[in-house]
Amino acid sequence: MNLVVDTHTHTLASGHAYSTVIENAREAGMNGMEAIAMTDHGPAMPGASSLLHFWNLKAIPERIYGVRVIKGAEANILDYSGRLDIPEGLLSRMEFVIASYHDNIMKPGTIEENTEGMIRVLRNPCVDAVAHPGNPVFQVDIERVVRAAAEYGKLIEINNNSFRIRKGSETNCIGFVEQCKKQGVRITCGTDSHICFDIGRFDNIRRILDETDMPEELVLCTSLDKVDAFLKERKPSKMSVSEVE
Repeated sequence: MNLVVDTHTHTLASGHAYSTVIENAREAGMNGMEAIAMTDHGPAMPGASSLLHFWNLKAIPERIYGVRVIKGAEANILDYSGRLDIPEGLLSRMEFVIASYHDNIMKPGTIEENTEGMIRVLRNPCVDAVAHPGNPVFQVDIERVVRAAAEYGKLIEINNNSFRIRKGSETNCIGFVEQCKKQGVRITCGTDSHICFDIGRFDNIRRILDETDMPEELVLCTSLDKVDAFLKERKPSKMSVSEVE
């Protein structure tokens, strides 16, 4: 399956990544990517930038070296009520928002707590996808999380980096793909690159998509047109939040 959009990338602004957005875009183009989402960590991550970084995303051109740069963030989940470290008024102005658990920010809970927290995040109108939900440190009820993604029209991310740094993720990632296939939920594909050379390298994701015979129509990143259609689909929900605030 040909993947042409990487929806999870980091720059120096995340505090523990090593490339600029310019370097990321250049490498993305060399690796056959048509677009990348710039999803730096929110300020709860040690070393990450302040909220000012996200307020100023408009300074970045829409395309760099011919690669579309989708402006967004990886918001950090702060507790099991689904609270995030970036305010909704700011998230609503971003093109693409992912949200995720990190054990250096909050203590992993029970399966029920982890599941409820992730479902509440999916309910947030400003969030487009949950990132690396297959992380076994924050084990969730996969079927329930995918059902919530279906209910709220959100995406499930399959994270290529999880296979390397989040040991034990592969079984959960396969489980998420199988449930998404069963429930008709779309997935998005992110490398979670922290250096430009990893962008667009989806070897693990491609393998499990092939193994599970995942329908291409449920894989967002096979086409920039599909990604743009999703962003357009999600815009009214975010605008409703922006108007309130």
